[in-house]
Amino acid sequence: MAHGFRNYHDRYASGATIQVLLFGVLAISLKDIAPSAHTMCEIVRARWGKSAHITFLIFAFLANIIVTSMLLLGGAATVQALTGVRYELASFLIPWGVILYTSAGGLKATFMASYFHTMIIFAVLLAMITVVYIKVYSSDQIYNYLAQTVSYTPEECELIWSEDGTAETSFYTNDAGVKQYACGSVPGNNGGSYLTMLSSDGLMFGIINIVGNFGTVFVDQSYWQSAIAARPESAAKGYLLGGICWFAIPFSLATSLGLTSTALMLPINKDEAGSGLVPPAVADYLMGTAGSALVLVMLFMAIVSTGSAESIAVSSLVAYDIYREYINPEATGQQILWVSRVVIVVFGIFMGLFAVCFLWDTCVVFGQLTIFPSIMFILFSLKIALNAMGLNLGWVYLFMGVVIGSAVIPLWNLMTWRKASGKGAVIAAWGGFALAVIGWLVGAKIQSGSVTVANLGTNEVMLSGNLIAILSSGIIHYVYSAFIDPQDFDFATLDDNIHLVEQDLRGLGDEINKDDIRRSKRWIIRRGYLLTFILILVWPILSVPAGVFTQEYFAFWVLVSIAWGFAAAITISVLPLVESQSELGAVFNGMWNYMRGVEGTMRHADEMEVAAPPAKTLDVEPVKPQAELPFHDQLDHEEA
Repeated sequence: MAHGFRNYHDRYASGATIQVLLFGVLAISLKDIAPSAHTMCEIVRARWGKSAHITFLIFAFLANIIVTSMLLLGGAATVQALTGVRYELASFLIPWGVILYTSAGGLKATFMASYFHTMIIFAVLLAMITVVYIKVYSSDQIYNYLAQTVSYTPEECELIWSEDGTAETSFYTNDAGVKQYACGSVPGNNGGSYLTMLSSDGLMFGIINIVGNFGTVFVDQSYWQSAIAARPESAAKGYLLGGICWFAIPFSLATSLGLTSTALMLPINKDEAGSGLVPPAVADYLMGTAGSALVLVMLFMAIVSTGSAESIAVSSLVAYDIYREYINPEATGQQILWVSRVVIVVFGIFMGLFAVCFLWDTCVVFGQLTIFPSIMFILFSLKIALNAMGLNLGWVYLFMGVVIGSAVIPLWNLMTWRKASGKGAVIAAWGGFALAVIGWLVGAKIQSGSVTVANLGTNEVMLSGNLIAILSSGIIHYVYSAFIDPQDFDFATLDDNIHLVEQDLRGLGDEINKDDIRRSKRWIIRRGYLLTFILILVWPILSVPAGVFTQEYFAFWVLVSIAWGFAAAITISVLPLVESQSELGAVFNGMWNYMRGVEGTMRHADEMEVAAPPAKTLDVEPVKPQAELPFHDQLDHEEA
């Protein structure tokens, strides 16, 4: 419910799932043509050169900053609402939960923690949908309450949302006459109902959602690093199953908590809904302190899981694409490891201060205490864009496609189109960005007559900026590559241009079976495209004839959301254990032998890896087996 009260949850779920499904195509392509890569920008550099490398490095950092900003904006607002902790203090403290274990454990710790965090998130999800539709209410009750909500006239709503029951003290609308609370019919929806797929604003939000999330998936290094770390046989299936399971979170959670907030007409205004406060408000109403605690735990798990991935992503980009590429080309593994650790801590502190530095006086104090006053000035300038201008989670979410949407199609072409031009990619990325910003500003001026934060945040204006970003970029890159600077790139040579660091041979011990890769690629393309087609077109189209949902149709919808939630929770919890049973067995066997003082029969993992000849050799002779660990994984190994 990014913009208040319209029923957007199904479009958000679908629009934010297809990118994960389609990214599986890039993940398996990466295993085929660039198995030695550490970052996506390394691949850009290997194929398109320095100019493109710098361009997409900038867009990658923008994606990391936007995602982290949304974590802080939504997380801090929820913590403040539930605990009373000041927004700025919560924003500063949240990154520290990420810094502590990410800097110590690296990528392996991030993956392990993400698994346990996801299990907890799904546990809370199941608890919420059980409470709403089984313990406290039923689908029929929620349906009747929603029908009652939209039945009120504007005059009745003014009396309901007033201080003393009179129109004079009503706060139902703001000074501009825009309603602030869920009451009355929904403009642009079929029959003014929340329970319909025929919604003009819902359609616009869905398109914005698709464009923006293409940016935060395809341009975010955290997704690429997961693909890099995955086994070839798991890369395609992992993203497909992950996308299907992730769909359950917004779908089931919004069907339960989202609709309940509107059905019960809880006092949540438009700005609070835009800050992500609907789930905690409903949980607190239904379950009291226990509900607040569950949402806080769920929120912390989501923030720490995503935040650690973003921290690792930034550290990888800085270590490999800045430090090794432009500062110290002969950097050793230990040097890159040290840089990565430093960047994780610095990035976490930067984002914390970025959230805290909301007033000039605060920045002046920090500036007097730090030896980097210029950094504090930058922090202040950036924070102005989020806090002083009154931006919230919903506004930034809609805006992200305008900023990074123009980098999506060039990155797709990077991995899939041999004719894709590097110069064309640079022109497309920056040209699409410039056109998107211009169209966004002009759209606000045309629609409202002025350019303000509120006017820039309307669905129509955001839609224009998002569409211009991704479409203009795609057109520019295609035209330039097809007619001006066509290439005939041999993907078989791409991996030769990516340089390993010392003994960084982890994952390259076995020859990659090209036939298996091609079969996996065909598998993910067929299923990824099919599921995308179903989620974006088939599902909405099949729901259109229903018009306004009947009570029976809504009951079926709720049943699907509950079943999807439980099935996703079981899959995401059990399947990783089944796939890793041999590794887990070896770990527990080693622990049991250690406790008994008995030497295990299995050889050390390092010895096993040394026995397998690498698929890609190095000029430097290996010094010791430990160096075969990737440098983020050494963070675990060193502690042992």
